[in-house]
Amino acid sequence: MGTFTYKIPADIGDSLSVGHRVIVPFGRKKFYTGIITGMSNIGPEDYEVKDISCVLDSNPVVRHPQLKFWQWVADYYLCTPGEVMRAAMPAGLKVESETYIQPAPDYEESEIDRLNQRELAVMELLLGSDKKMPLDVISKKTGFSNIVNVTNSLLAKGAVMISENLVERYRSRKEVYVRLAIPKGDNEALHRLFDSVKSGGKQEKALLALIELSGFMRQGGNVNEVTRTELIERAAVTTTVVAAMAKKGLVDIYTKEVNRFSFSGLVAGKLPELTEAQNVALDKVHKLWLDKDITLLHGVTSSGKTELYIHLIDYVLRQGRQILYLVPEIALTTQLTRRLQCVFGDKVVIYHSKFSDNERVDIWKKLLESSEPCVVIGARSSVFLPFSSLGLVIVDEEHESAYKQHDPAPRYNARDAAIVLASMHGAKTLLGSATPSIETYYKATTGRFGLVSLTERFEGMQLPEMRLIDMSDARKKGLVTGTFAFETERLVNESLKRGEQSILFINRRGYAPIARCKLCGYVPKCNNCDVSLTYHRHSDKLVCHYCATP
Repeated sequence: MGTFTYKIPADIGDSLSVGHRVIVPFGRKKFYTGIITGMSNIGPEDYEVKDISCVLDSNPVVRHPQLKFWQWVADYYLCTPGEVMRAAMPAGLKVESETYIQPAPDYEESEIDRLNQRELAVMELLLGSDKKMPLDVISKKTGFSNIVNVTNSLLAKGAVMISENLVERYRSRKEVYVRLAIPKGDNEALHRLFDSVKSGGKQEKALLALIELSGFMRQGGNVNEVTRTELIERAAVTTTVVAAMAKKGLVDIYTKEVNRFSFSGLVAGKLPELTEAQNVALDKVHKLWLDKDITLLHGVTSSGKTELYIHLIDYVLRQGRQILYLVPEIALTTQLTRRLQCVFGDKVVIYHSKFSDNERVDIWKKLLESSEPCVVIGARSSVFLPFSSLGLVIVDEEHESAYKQHDPAPRYNARDAAIVLASMHGAKTLLGSATPSIETYYKATTGRFGLVSLTERFEGMQLPEMRLIDMSDARKKGLVTGTFAFETERLVNESLKRGEQSILFINRRGYAPIARCKLCGYVPKCNNCDVSLTYHRHSDKLVCHYCATP
């Protein structure tokens, strides 16, 4: 979808601004979530404009730099702004209407005989339920893939009714808290509380536990919030006891919306020590940033690029700004998160598509409502988050093809999009790789990007020796028995004798990864692993690559 014009009703006109989330009618019955991208006092003259149905939030859910960035993505990657919005926003923020089906009240059961088998199955399901059902549920329960055609047929015969309901998938997390019903420092009131629980041993235990957890008697400082769960666990009581205390007026019980993410680990707060080569590289990055906004950190494997990232993150955080740390694969976020949380604690935020819709909305709201400095670690979808003061973008392993989204639209490269995002915020960009892409390396060597090289591995470790073995040539000379060539076996054995490690990269094992009968389509599988067997032409055998059973 693109951009469409709607009229702002008089009763909500003053509460709207650019970035607000609204519900708008589309077509005859459908309703969709829209983001206000612009406002005008002059309406179109050649057609009638529909009204906005309702406003979903009291404050905008999208910042101005985001809308500008979304428009750039739409223009550059040849897609509509609506497609960018669908990719950028978590599903929990996209309220849409869903089609519900229910039996028509005036439809006579005697007319059921006129229905075919598929229509009859749907009607029996609807009649057996006491409420209307969405199309996807009907399709799942009946097993019909073309449920829309069946529904249209029933609608034409007057057997069912269709309605549209707005569905919001996001559910906020709420926590129940308990606090003393007296102001801090009022000792007389505190004595009265203890007098009222003398006869109740469990209530007295709960009161003592609440005072301890909240720090009510501590000199100076504010009283800590205590969840009902914490209080019950510490005092070893039940919710009934806490409810009885609230009924007496001893405590107040209130519910509060909380974020799903909280950091409770240990924070060392100590930056990793850098080697001399790393310190030189770090100084060079800072000097290059005086003239260039984009720098390539070309460091060999195990040269300590992550340690440099941590020092640069600390530098930007101390300036009160935010950092986006992009990684190509979701699996890499776990290890990086631990390392960064040990230094920066709860300033580390993780975002990727494996989180649930509710979790992604919570992260979105956290960044939207707070401008505090933080570092966001995530995959390519992280470029769409609502940053308020982005100061640094790190693209680790910038050469990886995983940064490219191929389907659906927008078909974008997160590395290039992140560079543009950084420029819109006036932020610096650091591209890191041991094997940079050709275009990035060319721009760095020609002076368009800054270039910093790390040629030494951490603690002076040497790069491993690499040998290429031509298996085709080795087989022609009879220098192969089984999977490996004689030279490969010799080199690996020598490495093991020296107490070293070896990695073997094999571009392909076997002649064909699968063998299938042309007549019946049967695929031979391993009896132990239940995976298809691979055909090896030189030995004329089917082999399992899991357990090596021929």
